[in-house]
Amino acid sequence: MDLWFSDYHTDGVNLSVKVENQLFGQQTDFQRLDVFKSEAFGRFISSDGSIVFAEKDEFVYDEMVVHVPMAVHPNVENVLVIGGGDGGVARELSYYDEIKRIDVVEPDRVFVDVCKKYFPDNACGLDDKRVTVYYEDGLRFLRSKQNEYSLIINDAIDPLGHTAGLFTKEFYGNCYRALKEDGIMVYQHGSPFYDEDEDSCRAMHRKASKSFPVSRVYQAHIPTCSSGYWLFGFASKKYHPLKDLDERRWNERKIKTWYYTTNLHRGAFMLPRYVEDLLEEEEG
Repeated sequence: MDLWFSDYHTDGVNLSVKVENQLFGQQTDFQRLDVFKSEAFGRFISSDGSIVFAEKDEFVYDEMVVHVPMAVHPNVENVLVIGGGDGGVARELSYYDEIKRIDVVEPDRVFVDVCKKYFPDNACGLDDKRVTVYYEDGLRFLRSKQNEYSLIINDAIDPLGHTAGLFTKEFYGNCYRALKEDGIMVYQHGSPFYDEDEDSCRAMHRKASKSFPVSRVYQAHIPTCSSGYWLFGFASKKYHPLKDLDERRWNERKIKTWYYTTNLHRGAFMLPRYVEDLLEEEEG
């Protein structure tokens, strides 16, 4: 009998993946974690029934949240990653020698341990000597920080459950204070395609655009994400993601990527009309 995993994107739509077997399953203090092996996506991990990432497409997400801001900011030294316990974001950050410190704040220690065991290609990022993992609540961690980071990456799972506090007005305000005067925050913005997801997408842009003088949104194709179409937010105190993009400087680094290029960088900010309209409405 075939075994299928279904990730319900809406009440009427689900992504079903044929799995070979289940490798792990446990209810932690924060979430239900499961790891499966599939032919189509390799190993993938789910949280409370929703796919967090899969071996086959995780590179898209991790490259887009790291290389977009790193190609814009001229001198990133200290980075804060909220969530990111799988290590994929830290792995991409490790390619930048100028970074001095990478703080990863992940509340669920079990999630980190599971990723180290089943997703070593991601978790290797946590082995970088510049990385410190804090097993704390991200919002609480931020409250004590001021003028400390050049880049903040919000890698939290979604605006519900134990990560809900990372999508509030208070969170964006705390990120603003924690950033240096030329700091950048990047965050996952969700998918605008289904009606059920539109409200949270609107709310995130409304909060970010009111908190930061520069607030733009960009896109990527990630098959295991809702509708396969995913948005990211770029919020900055100073730098514009297109006007301040330094293509030559980034390309001279010779970083090996599978998805990100500086040409794609520019194209990622060219959004469909319905998304532009949605964002402009929230800007006022």
